[in-house]
Amino acid sequence: MIDPTASVDPTADVGDGVSVGSRSSIGGRTRIGRGARLGDGVVVGRDALVDDGVTVGDGSTVHDRALVYAGTTIAERVFVGPGAIVTNERYPRAVTSTADVAAGSPDPAVVLNAASTIGAGAVIVAGVEVGRFAMVGAGAIVTADVPAHALVAGNPARRLGWVCACGRRLVDANGDPAPAEPAQYSANTGLTCTSCGRVYRYVPDAETLEERGAPRQGAPA
Repeated sequence: MIDPTASVDPTADVGDGVSVGSRSSIGGRTRIGRGARLGDGVVVGRDALVDDGVTVGDGSTVHDRALVYAGTTIAERVFVGPGAIVTNERYPRAVTSTADVAAGSPDPAVVLNAASTIGAGAVIVAGVEVGRFAMVGAGAIVTADVPAHALVAGNPARRLGWVCACGRRLVDANGDPAPAEPAQYSANTGLTCTSCGRVYRYVPDAETLEERGAPRQGAPA
């Protein structure tokens, strides 16, 4: 069912059983596969693919030419950049060892958790989970799970540091960009956002961050 407030370009290919929420938009020459579900306020750009059965949460963006294959779950407020690819097979083959056509059954699902960002041209390999507020750099090849708030980049992607809920890179007590593994025993273990004022604590056992302070009044949410 397509909500009457949604906008679907006439050149888009929308499969059977697709659900599109209110105020969502689908760009030209984009394909939305059978049974896909797009929440409220979702933006899918031009020449993109949202494959069969993919779920896209409220307020998320799948940018131009991004390819999101079956088996992917995108939570709310996720940004998938231009030309990014979310795959669904770790060991793809066109044919089997006996020269039969391969069945192409998807590997474990990809999950992009709330408010995470996938940079332009990045590739997310099947079976990976990207944590809340994590930031995947442009062109990164992500082959392993990404913790919440982590900043990763490269091929294969490696953790470089940490980002705030507002998207800015966090700094340590010296005002330097926080490293991938902040010091555990320093006098001030807090990581701070110079943009919105949020403060976080590194949790080494979980390899993630715990928010300790709210943003300044009037700062970006």
